[in-house]
Amino acid sequence: MTALTSTKPYMVRAIHEWCVDNACTPHLLVAVNHQTRVPMAYVKEGEIVLNLNYTATKDLQIDNEVITFSARFGGVSQILYVPMSAVKGIFARETGQGMFFEVDALLPVSALRDNGAEGSETQSDQSKQTNNKKPTLTIVK
Repeated sequence: MTALTSTKPYMVRAIHEWCVDNACTPHLLVAVNHQTRVPMAYVKEGEIVLNLNYTATKDLQIDNEVITFSARFGGVSQILYVPMSAVKGIFARETGQGMFFEVDALLPVSALRDNGAEGSETQSDQSKQTNNKKPTLTIVK
């Protein structure tokens, strides 16, 4: 028997839809790690809460491996990348109702690559690529 897929992405999508259907604001609680791409200025104690309402996001995609969207922080549009393994919960801001999860162990960088990219790189090559993609913060005046 093949391994079953995780229920987490399905639950995240369901709670998101429930929030929207009930005129609530869906918020995502994320454990920030080297795989997440979020504005670091808004991270507190290794976590960030993100508004996933359609009015606050652009091009929101919630698939089985990752949540991606564009949002404005301090007036600057940024593209966010949240691996499903980093999602700690999703809840309605107004009521606090939602679902919370244990954070999965960090996935290897190779698991986050597109399925079309065949891996002929060594582990050190993958580490170098990961280190080159660290988020940066630029102050725009």
